Amino acid sequence: MRPNGYPRRRNRTKRVRYATPMNRRDFISTSTAGQAAAASVTAQTTGDAYQFSSDGGLVIERAATGKPRAGQVVAAIQPHSDDITILAAGLLFKMMDEGAKAYLIRVTNDDMAGPGTVANTVLENEKDHVAITRAMGFEREFSLNYGNHMMDAASKSELRTRLIFLFRLLKVDTIVTYDPWGHYEENPDHYVTSQCVEAAAWMAAGDKDLPEHFAAGVHPHAVREKYYFARFDQRVNRVVDTTASVERKIDALLLNKAQGPAGEAGSRLKASLAARGLKLPILGNDNHTANREYIRQFVLRRDRETGQRHGLAYAEKYHHIAPPMDHVADYVKRNAVPL
Repeated sequence: MRPNGYPRRRNRTKRVRYATPMNRRDFISTSTAGQAAAASVTAQTTGDAYQFSSDGGLVIERAATGKPRAGQVVAAIQPHSDDITILAAGLLFKMMDEGAKAYLIRVTNDDMAGPGTVANTVLENEKDHVAITRAMGFEREFSLNYGNHMMDAASKSELRTRLIFLFRLLKVDTIVTYDPWGHYEENPDHYVTSQCVEAAAWMAAGDKDLPEHFAAGVHPHAVREKYYFARFDQRVNRVVDTTASVERKIDALLLNKAQGPAGEAGSRLKASLAARGLKLPILGNDNHTANREYIRQFVLRRDRETGQRHGLAYAEKYHHIAPPMDHVADYVKRNAVPL
């Protein structure tokens, strides 16, 4: 006993999440779900700084043949209209190619990032968001319209509740969003959104949370798989080969005209250089080529470097949390015998 009468606290090992080494200023920088993942991945077992993770060693996920994700529902949740196109468009194209039905959820109204007045900024970002939804093949979009850069002032319980409703309503199997455990994230919209998404994905399966949903015919539903991306340091255990969809990703990035790092940046750079009597050969001779090649050279630099590190042309990196295994059912299947 301690002198004050309280028992001595036992020493415990604290669980710590370790960050994968990378440049923190890098640009932006059971179930059918389990069967689909198993069908499209190849393990990488040695020689990679990313390979340690509580959720398994590093895996290279490649395109699967057929439609292994048929019947699955994916929700891509982004705080802003350009997050998914920059950080996860390749993965979403791959999932939809493999048969998944996908929905796009935007949390803010983007009123602090875009051209002209605040009102015009909101309108232009909304146009971009709708255009991206259609171009990428999402079933539909949802905009929750919180204030941009103000998510740390918003009610987390309210956002969590709204997300639980959507996950139950849409019967979401897989979520794609910012990593709630990513390091060095400055933007409160990013870390607040991701924390609420993670909590909502867990709570959506509960049979006592928000029972008014059940009266309306919306029932508990478990989100079983998660792909988390980050702008800076995170624990990476999944590298997704996006080589096959790189041109479609460029097409989507071109639609982020209001605030994205792409849009018409190439044509603006081309004009600026021309005014100084200079040119970049990679930008070509017309604005369309300039905008596409600007994206390929600069916006997709991270995808290119990630891919090259693993013998791929382009790739996106994630912390992947696989569908949980039912160990009891698995044991029974392998060991049960007739009476």
